[in-house]
Amino acid sequence: MAWPSEGQLNANRGLLSGVFGWLIAGLWLLFQTLLVGWATLAIYYSNLPWSGLRLGLAAAFAAFAIWALGLSGQRRMPAAFAVLFLGVVGWWISIAPSHDRPWRPEVAVMPRAVIDGDRVRITGVRNFDYRSRNDFTVRYEEREVRLSRLAALDFYVSYFTAGPVGHTFLSFIFEDAPPLSISIETRPEVGESFAPVASMFKQFELIYVVGDERDLVGVRTNHRREAVYLYRLNTSPEDARRLLLVYLERINELADRAEFYHLLSNSCTINIIRYANAAGRVGRLDIRHVFNGLIDSYLYGSGRVDTVLPFDELRRRSLINETAQAAGPTPDFSRRIRASLPTIAR
Repeated sequence: MAWPSEGQLNANRGLLSGVFGWLIAGLWLLFQTLLVGWATLAIYYSNLPWSGLRLGLAAAFAAFAIWALGLSGQRRMPAAFAVLFLGVVGWWISIAPSHDRPWRPEVAVMPRAVIDGDRVRITGVRNFDYRSRNDFTVRYEEREVRLSRLAALDFYVSYFTAGPVGHTFLSFIFEDAPPLSISIETRPEVGESFAPVASMFKQFELIYVVGDERDLVGVRTNHRREAVYLYRLNTSPEDARRLLLVYLERINELADRAEFYHLLSNSCTINIIRYANAAGRVGRLDIRHVFNGLIDSYLYGSGRVDTVLPFDELRRRSLINETAQAAGPTPDFSRRIRASLPTIAR
Protein backbone atom coordinates (compact mmCIF):
# COMPACT_ATOMS: atom_id res chain seq x y z
CA MET A 1 0.00 0.00 0.00
CA ALA A 2 1.50 3.32 -1.11
CA TRP A 3 1.26 6.33 1.18
CA PRO A 4 -0.01 9.53 -0.50
CA SER A 5 2.69 11.96 -1.34
CA GLU A 6 3.02 15.32 0.34
CA GLY A 7 1.75 16.98 -2.83
CA GLN A 8 -1.36 14.83 -2.83
CA LEU A 9 -1.98 15.62 0.83
CA ASN A 10 -1.62 19.33 0.16
CA ALA A 11 -3.99 19.05 -2.81
CA ASN A 12 -6.60 17.27 -0.66
CA ARG A 13 -6.23 19.88 2.05
CA GLY A 14 -6.68 22.61 -0.52
CA LEU A 15 -9.79 20.95 -1.93
CA LEU A 16 -11.33 20.56 1.53
CA SER A 17 -10.42 24.12 2.42
CA GLY A 18 -12.02 25.35 -0.79
CA VAL A 19 -15.20 23.38 -0.24
CA PHE A 20 -15.39 24.58 3.37
CA GLY A 21 -14.80 28.14 2.25
CA TRP A 22 -17.59 27.92 -0.33
CA LEU A 23 -19.90 26.43 2.28
CA ILE A 24 -19.20 29.25 4.75
CA ALA A 25 -19.66 31.84 2.02
CA GLY A 26 -22.94 30.26 0.96
CA LEU A 27 -24.27 30.20 4.50
CA TRP A 28 -23.21 33.81 5.04
CA LEU A 29 -24.99 34.84 1.83
CA LEU A 30 -28.11 32.97 2.90
CA PHE A 31 -28.00 34.68 6.31
CA GLN A 32 -27.68 38.11 4.72
CA THR A 33 -30.50 37.32 2.30
CA LEU A 34 -32.78 36.32 5.16
CA LEU A 35 -31.97 39.52 7.06
CA VAL A 36 -32.62 41.71 4.03
CA GLY A 37 -35.78 39.82 3.11
CA TRP A 38 -37.21 39.98 6.64
CA ALA A 39 -36.48 43.70 7.05
CA THR A 40 -37.89 44.52 3.60
CA LEU A 41 -41.14 42.72 4.40
CA ALA A 42 -41.24 44.25 7.89
CA ILE A 43 -41.11 47.73 6.31
CA TYR A 44 -43.71 46.83 3.67
CA TYR A 45 -46.08 45.41 6.31
CA SER A 46 -45.35 48.13 8.86
CA ASN A 47 -47.82 50.46 10.53
CA LEU A 48 -47.35 53.31 8.05
CA PRO A 49 -50.82 54.15 6.72
CA TRP A 50 -49.84 54.76 3.07
CA SER A 51 -49.18 51.70 0.94
CA GLY A 52 -47.17 53.67 -1.63
CA LEU A 53 -44.81 54.98 1.04
CA ARG A 54 -44.39 51.50 2.53
CA LEU A 55 -43.61 50.03 -0.88
CA GLY A 56 -41.14 52.81 -1.68
CA LEU A 57 -39.31 52.51 1.65
CA ALA A 58 -39.16 48.73 1.38
CA ALA A 59 -37.73 48.93 -2.15
CA ALA A 60 -35.23 51.59 -1.10
CA PHE A 61 -34.07 49.51 1.86
CA ALA A 62 -33.64 46.40 -0.29
CA ALA A 63 -31.68 48.35 -2.94
CA PHE A 64 -29.40 49.92 -0.33
CA ALA A 65 -28.84 46.55 1.36
CA ILE A 66 -27.81 44.88 -1.90
CA TRP A 67 -25.45 47.76 -2.71
CA ALA A 68 -23.97 47.97 0.81
CA LEU A 69 -23.42 44.23 1.25
CA GLY A 70 -22.49 43.16 -2.24
CA LEU A 71 -21.67 45.96 -4.65
CA SER A 72 -20.12 48.95 -2.91
CA GLY A 73 -16.80 47.37 -1.94
CA GLN A 74 -16.51 49.93 0.88
CA ARG A 75 -15.58 48.47 4.24
CA ARG A 76 -17.92 50.76 6.19
CA MET A 77 -21.04 49.93 4.23
CA PRO A 78 -21.86 46.61 6.03
CA ALA A 79 -21.73 48.56 9.30
CA ALA A 80 -24.12 51.14 7.85
CA PHE A 81 -26.47 48.33 6.83
CA ALA A 82 -26.29 46.87 10.35
CA VAL A 83 -27.26 50.21 11.90
CA LEU A 84 -30.18 50.59 9.48
CA PHE A 85 -31.29 47.01 10.07
CA LEU A 86 -31.28 47.51 13.85
CA GLY A 87 -33.38 50.63 13.31
CA VAL A 88 -35.95 48.55 11.43
CA VAL A 89 -35.92 45.97 14.24
CA GLY A 90 -36.51 48.69 16.83
CA TRP A 91 -39.38 50.11 14.76
CA TRP A 92 -40.83 46.62 14.39
CA ILE A 93 -40.69 45.95 18.14
CA SER A 94 -42.50 49.23 18.82
CA ILE A 95 -45.58 48.17 16.79
CA ALA A 96 -48.11 47.05 19.39
CA PRO A 97 -51.35 45.09 19.02
CA SER A 98 -54.63 46.78 19.82
CA HIS A 99 -58.25 46.04 20.62
CA ASP A 100 -59.28 49.42 19.20
CA ARG A 101 -59.68 48.97 15.43
CA PRO A 102 -62.62 48.95 12.97
CA TRP A 103 -63.18 45.18 13.20
CA ARG A 104 -65.25 43.08 10.87
CA PRO A 105 -68.50 42.14 12.65
CA GLU A 106 -67.52 38.45 12.75
CA VAL A 107 -64.66 39.30 15.12
CA ALA A 108 -65.89 42.52 16.69
CA VAL A 109 -66.58 41.05 20.14
CA MET A 110 -63.90 39.48 22.30
CA PRO A 111 -65.33 36.62 24.39
CA ARG A 112 -64.72 36.39 28.10
CA ALA A 113 -65.24 33.59 30.62
CA VAL A 114 -66.22 33.66 34.30
CA ILE A 115 -65.50 30.42 36.17
CA ASP A 116 -67.48 29.79 39.32
CA GLY A 117 -66.64 26.33 40.58
CA ASP A 118 -68.25 23.85 38.21
CA ARG A 119 -70.10 26.52 36.25
CA VAL A 120 -68.60 28.57 33.43
CA ARG A 121 -70.35 31.62 32.02
CA ILE A 122 -69.07 32.81 28.65
CA THR A 123 -70.01 36.12 27.07
CA GLY A 124 -69.50 37.07 23.43
CA VAL A 125 -70.54 33.68 22.05
CA ARG A 126 -71.12 34.08 18.31
CA ASN A 127 -74.35 32.72 16.85
CA PHE A 128 -74.98 34.57 13.58
CA ASP A 129 -77.79 33.77 11.18
CA TYR A 130 -76.30 33.57 7.67
CA ARG A 131 -78.08 34.18 4.39
CA SER A 132 -74.75 34.16 2.53
CA ARG A 133 -71.11 34.41 3.59
CA ASN A 134 -71.33 38.22 3.71
CA ASP A 135 -75.01 38.68 4.51
CA PHE A 136 -75.93 37.77 8.07
CA THR A 137 -77.71 38.86 11.22
CA VAL A 138 -75.22 39.66 13.97
CA ARG A 139 -75.97 37.93 17.25
CA TYR A 140 -73.68 37.47 20.24
CA GLU A 141 -74.96 35.51 23.21
CA GLU A 142 -74.10 34.45 26.72
CA ARG A 143 -73.75 30.73 27.44
CA GLU A 144 -73.39 28.80 30.67
CA VAL A 145 -71.92 25.30 30.83
CA ARG A 146 -70.90 22.91 33.57
CA LEU A 147 -67.42 21.42 33.56
CA SER A 148 -68.70 18.21 35.12
CA ARG A 149 -71.00 17.65 32.14
CA LEU A 150 -68.23 17.99 29.53
CA ALA A 151 -68.19 14.57 27.92
CA ALA A 152 -66.12 14.63 24.73
CA LEU A 153 -63.97 16.64 22.35
CA ASP A 154 -64.33 16.94 18.57
CA PHE A 155 -61.71 18.11 16.09
CA TYR A 156 -62.50 19.99 12.86
CA VAL A 157 -60.26 20.42 9.81
CA SER A 158 -61.51 22.93 7.24
CA TYR A 159 -59.89 23.64 3.86
CA PHE A 160 -60.03 26.99 2.10
CA THR A 161 -58.51 25.22 -0.91
CA ALA A 162 -57.27 21.68 -1.40
CA GLY A 163 -53.71 21.28 -0.12
CA PRO A 164 -51.51 20.82 2.93
CA VAL A 165 -52.78 23.90 4.79
CA GLY A 166 -56.20 24.41 6.34
CA HIS A 167 -57.87 25.62 9.49
CA THR A 168 -58.43 23.57 12.63
CA PHE A 169 -60.69 24.14 15.61
CA LEU A 170 -62.34 22.25 18.44
CA SER A 171 -65.85 21.65 19.75
CA PHE A 172 -66.40 20.80 23.40
CA ILE A 173 -69.30 18.36 23.76
CA PHE A 174 -71.57 18.60 26.82
CA GLU A 175 -74.19 16.18 28.09
CA ASP A 176 -76.70 18.91 28.88
CA ALA A 177 -75.83 21.79 26.54
CA PRO A 178 -75.14 22.36 22.85
CA PRO A 179 -71.54 21.88 21.67
CA LEU A 180 -69.32 24.89 22.17
CA SER A 181 -66.87 25.59 19.34
CA ILE A 182 -63.67 27.56 19.87
CA SER A 183 -61.74 28.67 16.80
CA ILE A 184 -58.34 30.39 17.00
CA GLU A 185 -58.30 32.96 14.18
CA THR A 186 -56.99 36.25 12.87
CA ARG A 187 -59.01 39.33 13.76
CA PRO A 188 -59.28 41.23 10.46
CA GLU A 189 -60.46 44.79 10.12
CA VAL A 190 -63.19 45.88 7.75
CA GLY A 191 -61.91 45.38 4.20
CA GLU A 192 -59.15 42.95 5.25
CA SER A 193 -58.87 39.26 4.51
CA PHE A 194 -56.37 36.63 5.59
CA ALA A 195 -52.95 36.64 3.90
CA PRO A 196 -50.35 34.05 4.99
CA VAL A 197 -47.21 36.20 4.55
CA ALA A 198 -48.84 39.27 6.06
CA SER A 199 -49.90 37.21 9.08
CA MET A 200 -46.24 36.79 10.02
CA PHE A 201 -45.67 40.56 10.10
CA LYS A 202 -48.06 41.94 12.72
CA GLN A 203 -50.90 42.49 10.28
CA PHE A 204 -53.60 40.72 12.27
CA GLU A 205 -54.52 40.56 15.91
CA LEU A 206 -55.51 37.22 17.46
CA ILE A 207 -58.99 36.17 18.57
CA TYR A 208 -60.50 33.02 20.01
CA VAL A 209 -63.95 32.93 18.43
CA VAL A 210 -66.36 31.09 20.73
CA GLY A 211 -69.54 30.12 18.98
CA ASP A 212 -72.40 27.83 18.16
CA GLU A 213 -71.67 25.10 15.61
CA ARG A 214 -74.49 26.34 13.37
CA ASP A 215 -72.34 29.44 12.98
CA LEU A 216 -68.69 28.37 13.09
CA VAL A 217 -69.23 25.13 11.18
CA GLY A 218 -72.23 26.08 9.07
CA VAL A 219 -70.67 29.22 7.60
CA ARG A 220 -67.77 27.11 6.36
CA THR A 221 -69.75 24.19 4.94
CA ASN A 222 -72.82 26.02 3.63
CA HIS A 223 -71.63 29.47 2.59
CA ARG A 224 -67.85 29.53 2.16
CA ARG A 225 -68.01 26.06 0.58
CA GLU A 226 -64.94 24.85 2.42
CA ALA A 227 -64.40 21.11 2.77
CA VAL A 228 -64.90 20.35 6.47
CA TYR A 229 -63.95 17.12 8.26
CA LEU A 230 -65.12 16.20 11.76
CA TYR A 231 -63.34 13.71 14.04
CA ARG A 232 -64.13 12.58 17.57
CA LEU A 233 -60.94 12.60 19.62
CA ASN A 234 -60.09 9.71 21.90
CA THR A 235 -59.84 12.04 24.88
CA SER A 236 -61.10 11.40 28.38
CA PRO A 237 -63.60 13.86 29.88
CA GLU A 238 -60.97 14.80 32.47
CA ASP A 239 -58.43 15.74 29.79
CA ALA A 240 -61.11 17.63 27.86
CA ARG A 241 -61.94 19.64 30.99
CA ARG A 242 -58.30 20.49 31.58
CA LEU A 243 -58.00 21.62 27.97
CA LEU A 244 -61.13 23.77 28.19
CA LEU A 245 -59.77 25.48 31.30
CA VAL A 246 -56.54 26.27 29.44
CA TYR A 247 -58.60 27.75 26.60
CA LEU A 248 -60.70 29.82 28.99
CA GLU A 249 -57.59 31.24 30.65
CA ARG A 250 -56.20 32.26 27.27
CA ILE A 251 -59.56 33.77 26.24
CA ASN A 252 -59.50 36.02 29.28
CA GLU A 253 -55.85 36.92 28.74
CA LEU A 254 -56.65 38.04 25.20
CA ALA A 255 -59.66 40.03 26.38
CA ASP A 256 -57.33 41.88 28.77
CA ARG A 257 -54.33 42.27 26.46
CA ALA A 258 -54.27 42.11 22.67
CA GLU A 259 -51.81 39.85 20.84
CA PHE A 260 -50.73 39.47 17.24
CA TYR A 261 -51.54 36.34 15.28
CA HIS A 262 -48.50 34.63 13.73
CA LEU A 263 -48.82 31.84 11.20
CA LEU A 264 -45.89 29.84 12.61
CA SER A 265 -46.00 30.59 16.32
CA ASN A 266 -49.44 31.87 17.38
CA SER A 267 -52.00 30.23 15.12
CA CYS A 268 -54.77 27.64 15.23
CA THR A 269 -53.05 24.23 15.16
CA ILE A 270 -49.84 25.37 16.85
CA ASN A 271 -51.86 26.64 19.79
CA ILE A 272 -54.13 23.60 19.91
CA ILE A 273 -51.04 21.39 20.27
CA ARG A 274 -49.49 23.80 22.80
CA TYR A 275 -52.60 23.76 24.98
CA ALA A 276 -52.99 20.00 24.63
CA ASN A 277 -49.45 19.72 25.97
CA ALA A 278 -50.38 21.96 28.89
CA ALA A 279 -53.41 19.74 29.55
CA GLY A 280 -51.30 16.59 29.65
CA ARG A 281 -50.67 15.51 26.05
CA VAL A 282 -47.55 13.44 25.51
CA GLY A 283 -46.02 13.69 22.05
CA ARG A 284 -43.41 15.35 19.88
CA LEU A 285 -43.56 18.23 17.44
CA ASP A 286 -44.58 17.03 14.00
CA ILE A 287 -44.30 18.79 10.64
CA ARG A 288 -48.05 18.21 10.24
CA HIS A 289 -48.64 20.65 13.09
CA VAL A 290 -47.44 23.33 10.65
CA PHE A 291 -48.85 21.80 7.46
CA ASN A 292 -52.11 21.35 9.28
CA GLY A 293 -54.04 20.19 6.26
CA LEU A 294 -52.37 16.85 7.02
CA ILE A 295 -53.19 16.93 10.73
CA ASP A 296 -55.85 14.23 10.49
CA SER A 297 -53.25 11.72 9.33
CA TYR A 298 -51.19 12.68 12.38
CA LEU A 299 -54.20 12.17 14.67
CA TYR A 300 -54.83 8.78 13.08
CA GLY A 301 -51.19 7.66 13.27
CA SER A 302 -50.92 8.67 16.92
CA GLY A 303 -54.16 6.89 17.86
CA ARG A 304 -56.02 10.06 18.83
CA VAL A 305 -58.98 9.25 16.56
CA ASP A 306 -60.82 6.06 15.60
CA THR A 307 -58.37 3.61 14.00
CA VAL A 308 -60.80 0.72 13.39
CA LEU A 309 -61.35 1.86 9.80
CA PRO A 310 -58.51 2.42 7.34
CA PHE A 311 -57.52 6.08 7.33
CA ASP A 312 -58.80 6.80 3.82
CA GLU A 313 -62.20 5.34 4.70
CA LEU A 314 -62.35 7.23 7.99
CA ARG A 315 -61.50 10.47 6.23
CA ARG A 316 -64.07 9.91 3.50
CA ARG A 317 -66.80 9.29 6.05
CA SER A 318 -65.73 12.26 8.19
CA LEU A 319 -66.50 14.82 5.47
CA ILE A 320 -69.64 16.54 6.75
CA ASN A 321 -70.47 19.04 3.98
CA GLU A 322 -73.39 17.09 2.54
CA THR A 323 -75.09 16.52 5.88
CA ALA A 324 -74.37 20.10 7.01
CA GLN A 325 -75.93 21.52 3.86
CA ALA A 326 -78.95 19.27 4.30
CA ALA A 327 -79.29 20.37 7.92
CA GLY A 328 -79.14 24.07 7.08
CA PRO A 329 -79.79 26.42 10.02
CA THR A 330 -81.97 23.93 11.92
CA PRO A 331 -81.78 23.79 15.74
CA ASP A 332 -80.52 20.19 15.61
CA PHE A 333 -77.62 21.04 13.28
CA SER A 334 -75.00 19.57 15.62
CA ARG A 335 -76.84 16.26 15.98
CA ARG A 336 -77.45 15.92 12.25
CA ILE A 337 -73.84 16.50 11.17
CA ARG A 338 -72.77 13.67 13.51
CA ALA A 339 -75.53 11.22 12.59
CA SER A 340 -73.51 9.33 9.97
CA LEU A 341 -70.02 9.66 11.46
CA PRO A 342 -68.04 6.44 12.08
CA THR A 343 -68.45 4.77 15.46
CA ILE A 344 -65.79 5.98 17.86
CA ALA A 345 -63.46 3.26 19.14
CA ARG A 346 -63.05 3.34 22.92
